[in-house]
Formats: sequence, structure tokens, C-alpha cells
Amino acid sequence: MAALQLEKQRGRYAALAIAAVVIVVGIPLWWKTTETYRAWLPFSDISELDTLQLQLSVDIEVVFSRGTLTPEQQKKVPLSHVSEKEHKIDAKTGLRYKYETRYRTATVMEEDALNQQTAAEADLSLHMLSESSCGSVVVYVIPESSTLLPEDVKVYVGQRRTALLRSPPFKSSWSLKEVLSSLDVKVEQVVSTMSFNHEDIVAALSDRVRMTKVTKESMADSMRAIKSSPGYEITFSLLNPDPKSHSLHWDIEGAVKSYIQPLLNKLAPIANFSVDSQILYYAVLGVNPRFDNSVSAYTLNADSLSHVINPVEARLGSNAASSNPVLNFLLYVPDAHHSPLFIRDHSKREVPSNAFHSPRWGGIMVYNVNEMYGPEAEHPVDIHINMAKVMGVFLAQLRLMLGVQHTHPPPGFVLQSPGSAGLADWELDRLLWSRSVENIATASTTITSLAQLLDQIGNIVINDNIAQQVSSAVTSLQSAVAELEAGNLAFALQYSREAILASERAFFDPSLLHLLYFPDDQKFAIYIPLFLPMCVPIVLSLLKIVSEAKKRRADKQAKND
Repeated sequence: MAALQLEKQRGRYAALAIAAVVIVVGIPLWWKTTETYRAWLPFSDISELDTLQLQLSVDIEVVFSRGTLTPEQQKKVPLSHVSEKEHKIDAKTGLRYKYETRYRTATVMEEDALNQQTAAEADLSLHMLSESSCGSVVVYVIPESSTLLPEDVKVYVGQRRTALLRSPPFKSSWSLKEVLSSLDVKVEQVVSTMSFNHEDIVAALSDRVRMTKVTKESMADSMRAIKSSPGYEITFSLLNPDPKSHSLHWDIEGAVKSYIQPLLNKLAPIANFSVDSQILYYAVLGVNPRFDNSVSAYTLNADSLSHVINPVEARLGSNAASSNPVLNFLLYVPDAHHSPLFIRDHSKREVPSNAFHSPRWGGIMVYNVNEMYGPEAEHPVDIHINMAKVMGVFLAQLRLMLGVQHTHPPPGFVLQSPGSAGLADWELDRLLWSRSVENIATASTTITSLAQLLDQIGNIVINDNIAQQVSSAVTSLQSAVAELEAGNLAFALQYSREAILASERAFFDPSLLHLLYFPDDQKFAIYIPLFLPMCVPIVLSLLKIVSEAKKRRADKQAKND
């Protein structure tokens, strides 16, 4: 009897020991070895980015030349003035524009520069004296009687960041405050033309705000331009559908160097560009042009242009080694049986450039050569393409694709052509403002979406690499917003590019794919066959021990009674 009791007691101790090992060691060890690793993320900083309040600061300098202010008024300059405008886009997005305007009189060297024969020469001379900082605007007020500008021109905007403003008629009895008040409207128009306007900035926020907040024209410009990217591939293609009739020669290398490369050099702060070219033989359009007897020529209507791209695109090839967007520019020389070929718009009128563009894809130009040779010419005919004519069209299309928006100046404004540079300094500033805001909006939306995803799905692994990318994106976003507020446009663009790169690397990391992880019901199906056979004996033994303990306690109490 004593041996039986000893055996039962040994069994109870064994069951308790096994249970203790499972509870104290087994379960914590299993929990630790099977838990999902989730590195720390700055969720508090990310939640602050969900509410985006941007401040754009512009430095404006108004310089009065000789003859615009009275001696009494000149005594009160230099002076400065700060004005702000606020716009609430929606519940989570707001904009504040801060204009810091400084007023001063022209220096002797600036007066000499303003005495040039033409406004273009004056603009160049002023630029040689000092170069304005990125994003700033300098307005030179010249006398009303100045011959530097034609009589019907009120404002001349040069290639740099300077503008010449013809002074409105001032009364000598006016105070300086009244003079500045009369100039405010014109100066504001100049700044809106050379810097940024509210519609373009709202369009750049399209990833965050509803379409109803954006004007139709600004949205059209935004949809036409290709999305911001760290790099772009630009491909020029010559399509020769009839090499037996035409032997085409084009100096694409020299044309790119003369017409395209200056523009790409100015756009270097925005992205990296690579340019290549190719010649495609027997490449035809995807639609058959119609012959118009009234003009004795073949025509392509605007409705059929959308069907031209897909068949041609299949022949273009792609650069599999690069993930950058590709901009295609195609020069199509019609075959002898379909020449001449003209493109018509929706109003059935011939397009002067004989070209069209597709938003975020590129452009196509039709180049007719039928007038370059007679019917008795020996085939194939050597054709040398006028690259100046072709590159003029492609340059205009490239500007649109890269987001250089149309500028509609007020009456009395004259905008100087950017010339061989392809882009004026103030046009570059307008693009930098838009791209900086667009990058900040896109990166903040991406990083907040990622944080919500990781918060909702708790079994996704967050590696240290992802946490580092998220932290880098948040830090770069905060720096970009701060630099915009300080008016440092170049640094704001740099930080915004870093933010969008880091946020997209984190968002599209392969380890975040939810399909790599099992849902909870599948986990139970896997673990139950493993744990149930082990847990049932342990649980039954513990229940038996508890039952026997209760029975002994009841027997002892009954014996005492």
C-alpha cells in the first residue's frame, strides 16, 4: 500500500515537473522563436506627415533705377516687407505663401547695365553683375519714358531671374508707401509669372487632394507631364517604311548635342537623363491614311492618332536593364505611295508642325520628303533630314513631357525666348517648385499608406532595412518641408527626391508581400496536430492531480469533524 502511494506521488511530481517545464521554458521559447520580427518605425512622425502644411517662401527684390523715385522717396529705402497668403486645400492639406520683398535703389553698375540698347542686352549685363539665387525674383523698375522697352510693353521677362518693369505714372507728392502700393499689382503679376501660381501648386498635390480642387488646365498640364523619377530614358527613332525608295540620313548625334543637351544640362538637378537613337526599317503606322482629293494629299485625323502608337511601340524595344521611364520621339518618313502625309486636328485643320504627342509617352512627327526629288530620280533617293526643323518640334514636346508648363502672361508682358539653352532660369524655378511639392506629396502619401498597412497587418515582417528606409524618408520629408519654408528651393528639391526614393524602396520591398505569410486559421491547422497530442496528457494529469487534492482535503475535513 505504501509503495502504491509512493508511486502515485512520484507520478504527480513528474506531471507537475513536465507541466512546469512546458509553461516556464517551452511556451516562451516557442513564442520567441516564432514571433514576427518588426523593427521600430517612427509612427508618431509619420502620423504628423498625414497632415501636410506647406509653406513656400519667395525672395523678391524690387530695384528702382534712376528717375523712378524722388530724392525724398529715395531717403526711405532700402526697406523690406513681408506678406503671406493662406489656402486650405482640404482637411489634411494646407498651403501658405510667404513673400519677402526688399526694396532698394540701383547701384552704379546696374544703372550702366540698364543703359544698354535692348532689353535682352540689359538682361545679360545684369546677369553678369550678380547671379540671383534659385527661386528668387528680381524686378528692375525703369522710368516710364525709358526707351529700353517698346511703348506697348509694360514688363519684360528675360532668360534669367530678372524682369524689367516700366514704372506707372507717379505723382511727385506721393509718399513712398503710395508708390509701393501702386506697384504691388504689377510686381505680384511678375512673381506669379516667374515663380509659381496657386493652380500649379495645387495640381502638384494631385496625389493628396481631389480632382475637384484642381483647375482643368493645370490638371491637363500635370497629366501630360511624366511622373517624377530619379532618371529618364530618351529615345529618338527614325522610321523608314520604304528603304527601297528612301535612303535617309540624319545627324542625330549633332542635333542632340546642339538642341537637346543644353536643356538636359539645366534639368540636371531634377533627374538623370540618358539619350539613345535608332533607325527602324519597314516600320509602318498602325492606321491607313486617307487620301483627300481637295489637297491631293494623305491625311491622318485626330481620332485615328491614338491607334498609331501601339503597333509602332512594339517595334521600339525597351531597355530591360533600367527601370526609368522612357520618353519616345519618333520621326516618320512616309513611303512614296502615301506622300505627302499631313496630320489634322479635331477642327479638320492641318497641324503646322505635322506632329502630335501622347501624354507621358512621347511624340511623333511626320516628315514629308516627296518635294525633295522628282519622278525621274533614281531609287533609293538620298535624303538629308533638316534636323533644326525636327529638333524644334521634339524640343517643344520634351518640355511638355518634363513638366515645363505653358505660361500665360498678362497683357503687356513680353517673355524672352530661352534660346539655345532650351529653358529659362525662371522656367526652371517654376518646374522646381512644382516638382518639390509633387515629390513631398507623393512621398508623404506613400509613407503614410505603408504605415497604415503595417499597422493593420501585424504578421508582416519589418526588417531593419525597411525601417532604415522609412526613417530616411521621414527625415528627408521633414528636411524638404523645412527648406521650402526657408526658401531654399534647390535643397528642398534634393531632399524631396531622397524622400520619394526611400519611400518607394520601402513600399515595394519584396519582403512586405502579404502572400508570403499565413493567416491565423492556417497557423492553427499547422500547430494543433503538433501541440494537441502533447498537451492532452499534461492537462489530464493536472486535472487528476487537482481532483485528488480536493478529495484528500474533503476526507481530511470529514475526519476532523
